[in-house]
Amino acid sequence: MEPVEDRRWARDLRDTFRCAGALLGLLLLVDDLSGRLTLWRAALWFAIALLLFVVLYPARVRAGAGWLSSRGLLRERRVRTDRLVSVRCLDGVSQRLVLRDEFEGRVEIDPDVLVNNPDVWHRLAEGSRTSIASGSLTCGTTALRRVARRVERETAETVFKVSGLE
Repeated sequence: MEPVEDRRWARDLRDTFRCAGALLGLLLLVDDLSGRLTLWRAALWFAIALLLFVVLYPARVRAGAGWLSSRGLLRERRVRTDRLVSVRCLDGVSQRLVLRDEFEGRVEIDPDVLVNNPDVWHRLAEGSRTSIASGSLTCGTTALRRVARRVERETAETVFKVSGLE
């Protein structure tokens, strides 16, 4: 089985470039119009735009038979979905799903990635069923069910919209 990945990652990366570029352009323009633009100020604005890019950089989520990975700017984290021990849903400014396996692997992903990529969700669901059957997943079946309901609801709404049955 070939690995599947987040289909929206490239678009999210382009949006990240656009945001950082727009901020840089705006800061340089305002500084130039005020007549205070210098090389050092331009370097400062560039550093701020670069910082925004680093903060907004989207994780590249991929999944295969028995594994799920999330690659950030500097490193890749991987978890064995067929050996999960816990799945937690963290609420806050942005909702996150934290997956942990028996081998100390830990991956944190946005549940929207699973909703927008049914193939990735399918691979995670297959692996988690194996974990549940083997008894290794002791904490998190409720979080998985909640994500499953959301994925199913969003998929059904999309099917209804495409078929004109809203």
